[in-house]
Amino acid sequence: MTCVSRYSCRMERVNDKGAVERIVTKFLLKTCRLCRQPSLRAVEAAFVCAAVAREYCPRLTGSEAEFYIEPMLPHVGDFNIMFYDNIELAIPRGHPPPTQLPAEFSDYVQVFEITDTHLPCYVYLNRRYFLEKCTDYGRYRVIANEHREIYFSSPKFGFGERHGPAYTSSVLVDVVEEFPSEMPMDAVYCVRCLSWPPQAADWPTRHRSYGWPDSATVDRVVSNGCDVVNVAHNQCRENEFMRECQWRLSFSRAEIVLLNSWIPEQQIVYHLLRVFMKSEQLTECADNAGSDKLNNYHIKTLMLWACELKPKSWWTADMNLVRTCFLLLHTLADWLTKARCQHYFINKCNLVVNSFALEMIENRLKSIGREWLSSWFVNTYVQQSVQNCPESVLAMFSNISKLTDMKLDDAVSAVVQWRINTLKTEVSYAYEYAVWHIAFAVFSFPLDVHLCSCFICELSKLDASLSDYFLAVAFLHIAHKVAKGCEIEHFIETLSSVSDFLVS
Repeated sequence: MTCVSRYSCRMERVNDKGAVERIVTKFLLKTCRLCRQPSLRAVEAAFVCAAVAREYCPRLTGSEAEFYIEPMLPHVGDFNIMFYDNIELAIPRGHPPPTQLPAEFSDYVQVFEITDTHLPCYVYLNRRYFLEKCTDYGRYRVIANEHREIYFSSPKFGFGERHGPAYTSSVLVDVVEEFPSEMPMDAVYCVRCLSWPPQAADWPTRHRSYGWPDSATVDRVVSNGCDVVNVAHNQCRENEFMRECQWRLSFSRAEIVLLNSWIPEQQIVYHLLRVFMKSEQLTECADNAGSDKLNNYHIKTLMLWACELKPKSWWTADMNLVRTCFLLLHTLADWLTKARCQHYFINKCNLVVNSFALEMIENRLKSIGREWLSSWFVNTYVQQSVQNCPESVLAMFSNISKLTDMKLDDAVSAVVQWRINTLKTEVSYAYEYAVWHIAFAVFSFPLDVHLCSCFICELSKLDASLSDYFLAVAFLHIAHKVAKGCEIEHFIETLSSVSDFLVS
């Protein structure tokens, strides 16, 4: 089967078959910034997350949390937030009741026991007992025990459209409506599980020939536990009971840690694969593992396995990102041929099923050649990336398919230089944006220790100076209120709690 595309499979001006691959690699390595400085998008994401903290316990997920590179072609289309209620907790079946919980949990907590279904990775949550916080050293005790199993289904949130486990931003509109954000938000309700699930018990100890992830990263992943999200397997959605009561183990916390441990070349390849698969309409939007279509989770799984099974030199030896993408796309095609995409954490879980749609994608992927892929990156990825460049730079890309290798290289060099020159201005805008939003948040939101700690946590990920600035503005605001005699006891309690949080 030949590869059908609106682009020519051959670029007319290629004399050296590897020249375009080297130019594309140069473009990506030189223009993908490492996010050591805050960006406008990262600042906005941090404040949206903190705004949600007024009602729930949120954390950023998806692209904003997984990537530390900032390519010219954005990989963030919306904000992805997972949020849980601090009065709910999930534990693996047979585990003893916890006696201590993290500070964000309420004094009164409903505990659900995780039980397996007939499908790996999919579970039920059974109401089991309640925990109450004692006055002695903040320990918890069981105050009620359910003798019958009651299956838990997700609460209903407004009228937001749902795709997979995610709701559109309308589900949290009452929480973030005071916060001026122009980007849409996908919100995933979950139940927190503080323990590493026994369904993935083999993952921490399996043999790794090339040392990734290292033992410290594995320990960090396991210590974070997991979450449970309310979504049924495709095969079960016609059954009313399973549609409402089936849940899926989510390893989003683990994936964020692992992806942030990747070298820049691995992050760039992951970004490129996602853009390519989406642009060629080979993936659906929903990140829904277990689907009969491909989605970003399959690409992520492909990358996780490749990072574990390939040596570091495989990614860096000849520094050819086009070659790497080509090999991984054909690996994915091989998986589809075998109808086998093994879940990265759970051995028995297969993420693909035989379907006509996947067979079509398999044939498309097998037909891709390196020369065609190089042309695609130039004609599509690079062309789209430079649209915001000044006219003098854009003019160099006119009739891009007719450029000689030397002129294409000169054009890419001009983009790289422009990208370097604009960094200082963009970072300055980001800091101004953050300063404005800090003032807005402090004067608009009722400050308490939970909200303050969330702001401090999110801002410190961008720059420690921003969390310091938030604290300074917050304390000045509280001092002003106290001086006016407004809710003195409340503000003194907030001051004390925030101080205790900072010390701990």
